[in-house]
Amino acid sequence: MAASDATRLPDFDDVRAAAARLAGHARRTPLLAATPLDELTSGRILLKLETLQHVGSFKFRGAYNRLAQLDAAQRRAGVVAFSSGNHAQGVACAARLLGVPATIVMPADAPRVKMQNTLALRAEVVTYDRLQESREQIAARLANERGAVLVPSFDDPDIIAGQGTVGLEIAEQAAELGLALDDVIVCTSGGGLVAGTALAIRALSPATRVWTAEPEGHDDHRRSLASGRRESNAPGTRSICDALLAPEPGVLTFEINRRLLAGGVTVGDAEVKAAIAYAARTLKLVVEPGGAVALASVLAGRIESAGRTIAVVLSGGNIDDELLREVLAG
Repeated sequence: MAASDATRLPDFDDVRAAAARLAGHARRTPLLAATPLDELTSGRILLKLETLQHVGSFKFRGAYNRLAQLDAAQRRAGVVAFSSGNHAQGVACAARLLGVPATIVMPADAPRVKMQNTLALRAEVVTYDRLQESREQIAARLANERGAVLVPSFDDPDIIAGQGTVGLEIAEQAAELGLALDDVIVCTSGGGLVAGTALAIRALSPATRVWTAEPEGHDDHRRSLASGRRESNAPGTRSICDALLAPEPGVLTFEINRRLLAGGVTVGDAEVKAAIAYAARTLKLVVEPGGAVALASVLAGRIESAGRTIAVVLSGGNIDDELLREVLAG
């Protein structure tokens, strides 16, 4: 399929097809078991380490799945994406592997490591002021001027299906361990990762509950799931979790998530910092703020864990050195 039908809801067959496309390109990241979290929570906590995916984030999966389906003319024209960093790196990496020119619209205050990594992958970066300008408008203008394909960060069926391979792997890896999953907790912004994961989990482990984890002030999914309609976050609300600042759930993602998710949980920035520190000191893992929200929800007791088997997605590991030092010194 050369062009994505942006209005089509993906299903589990699309996740399976994405997994076939990603074979040999994306890493099958570990599902880490038997950590000190088990004793701490009186449960069995399984950590899905998307921090070890290409470019340090799950975003490579959806980006590669989308770009691999471009036709020859589209590949020559290139792609445009907008992102605070992880989708930027995922698109840039996939584009480089496939020989596709890539332009990324990034906030000027994006974490330095994400900006540097995107540039190192030879993508063109166009910066903007996230408080004054619309990244969507800038990206749409660039795509129109260049005849390029716009690659959304979450509200696209091929992006959702690619991210869904995380859930596919979780279900397969838990089964390989002989474990039945009670819950899966997913760091959530626009909802592409949790929607794709829910499609896979519902198909392979239908009794398992899937939850969103979001930072305070950006809990639009939690509120949307409770109200039954898409809720927006207050303009200007900030969080340490730079990767999770989408203003509202996607149209496609919410249509999937309202049917498949159990609900959502929320944690504060202090709890996220505590999770980053715990991951580094105790688990020996480097996790960025947005990638640590699901872990923070377990450590803070937002999800009942005693006697339960819970998969926690660590969705990204791209944290600036300065912030990591600050967290560990705190």
